Amino acid sequence: MTLSPEKMDNGSLRDLEVFVAIAEEGNLTAAARRLDRSLQAVSRSLQVLEREAGTLLVARTTRQCRLTTAGEQFYTRIKQVLADLAMARAELAEYATTVTGRLRICGPTLFGPRYPQLTASLDLSEEYDDPAVSGADVTIRIGETPDSNLIARRLGTIRRVTFASPAYLDAARGRPLGPADLKQHDCVVRSALPEASLWRYRSKRGVEEAVQVRGRFESNSTAAINDAVASGLGIGRAAYWQIGELVQQRRVELILTDYELSPLPLQALWLPTRRLPARTRLFVEFLTARLESVAL
Repeated sequence: MTLSPEKMDNGSLRDLEVFVAIAEEGNLTAAARRLDRSLQAVSRSLQVLEREAGTLLVARTTRQCRLTTAGEQFYTRIKQVLADLAMARAELAEYATTVTGRLRICGPTLFGPRYPQLTASLDLSEEYDDPAVSGADVTIRIGETPDSNLIARRLGTIRRVTFASPAYLDAARGRPLGPADLKQHDCVVRSALPEASLWRYRSKRGVEEAVQVRGRFESNSTAAINDAVASGLGIGRAAYWQIGELVQQRRVELILTDYELSPLPLQALWLPTRRLPARTRLFVEFLTARLESVAL
């Protein structure tokens, strides 16, 4: 399907946005909800595109939609076109005196400037979302930059600790005095991390030690890991800011305090662009200023 420049009016762009939403949401109802449009309007836009293409783009059933081969090829191309168009509009908005538009932010589930004409969309996930795929203006991630093609700004450094519940520590196995003792304990592992079961420590004298741990519970959810440790299922690792409240409530306590876990960088990531949109720049500056005074 080819759309000439003279046919790329607002109506055509809306139809393309509808098609992308259907492809990503999997059905017309969800696409209508995402775009805040009526189901009839979404269906009509799809019919217009298919009539212009002269082929079926989406195979529909009563409950689900799936892209045809032609639809998949069209989606791959048009997704990038719309992303480029959104970026071009964002760059033009830089010259405006008012910060407007939607700021789309991706970040971890436990990491959570106000302008009257700015709306924010927050997408929380345990997994890293490629900004080129997610369309996020800013992606907040803990850890090293996964893609060297992205622009990164360090917001701070995350202190990591080892912790357990008093009930678990009072059990027959006793309290671990060094990393090697973890082999005799149940450890709660976050499965989403690389080398999830290999815990690396550094002593105050600079001696590095790695230990392979195991346990009865693992999860890709940070919240589930922390809750499991607080419930007495074993020993865990976490960023201190995630469990600080649990420590204050004495539901958990820090252990192996003579051994350091390597700290992790907290970074804001975005796609390279000749001119960063004002809303993105101001949000990153806001985060940087706020996090300077926050203990992580």
